[in-house]
Amino acid sequence: MFSRITGTQYSRSYAPFGAHIFLGDESMETRVAIVAIIVENGENVAALNDILHDYSEHIIGRMGLPYRQKNVNIISVMVDAPHDVISALSGKIGRLDGVNAKTVYSK
Repeated sequence: MFSRITGTQYSRSYAPFGAHIFLGDESMETRVAIVAIIVENGENVAALNDILHDYSEHIIGRMGLPYRQKNVNIISVMVDAPHDVISALSGKIGRLDGVNAKTVYSK
């Protein structure tokens, strides 16, 4: 599948809200979430991009805006993944120095 928003090719098919990802005999319910990221330390942009690349199969869209007046970057990342995957992604991002991340989940 090819995402028009990010230009990224995915190895799994799109799983809409409330869908299940089948892993052998198991299935895991996925959730849609938005990870809001504010980058205040530009030195960690490469590390942030590495983390996002590691989770690219779950990312359904991404938008980033530089706010030059405040010297920050604001990024929103939309994901469709099991809850534990989303939590791991947000946690790894939040541990970067000068990077804040908060996640909003669908019901």
